[in-house]
Amino acid sequence: MSVNVTTDQTFEQDTASGVTLTDFWATWCGPCKMQSPAVEQLSEEMGDKVTFNKIDIDENPETPSKFGIMSIPTLLIKKDGEVVDTLVGFHPKEQVEQALEPYVG
Repeated sequence: MSVNVTTDQTFEQDTASGVTLTDFWATWCGPCKMQSPAVEQLSEEMGDKVTFNKIDIDENPETPSKFGIMSIPTLLIKKDGEVVDTLVGFHPKEQVEQALEPYVG
């Protein structure tokens, strides 16, 4: 499995069902570059249970604004379209996995 690229136009549809994790990032963001490999690894390991997305906040300003995202990276976890958790700042793979666990069981 790979991480899907989502946009302002497709975000709601891409995160409407099941458990989804969206990585809000930007090309100039150092911590985002550190976060990406963890998200990629988890998509390989948990891709059958969780849909992984990423959205470039510079190209898609509406979605981060709608969810009040002020700093990046931010990982937004949704279950069946509802926000259930938000991780702000860099988080190691293990922490992200622990945040997802309650929703995939």
